Amino acid sequence: MPSRREGADHEQGSRRRRPVFSGQDVRQGEIILRTRARRIIFIAGLVGIVVLALVLSIVVR
Repeated sequence: MPSRREGADHEQGSRRRRPVFSGQDVRQGEIILRTRARRIIFIAGLVGIVVLALVLSIVVR
């Protein structure tokens, strides 16, 4: 069974091999809704979440 030190060395070694990305490279992408149908589906989903939250808040009372 490896000692604590060996386990820690193993973790550090695997961390060293991981690539490093800048904050600019890993930020979330933007939502691109190119067609009218995609925009409608996206907005309907947002409205659906709000309606679901309202219904759940009424039911919980």
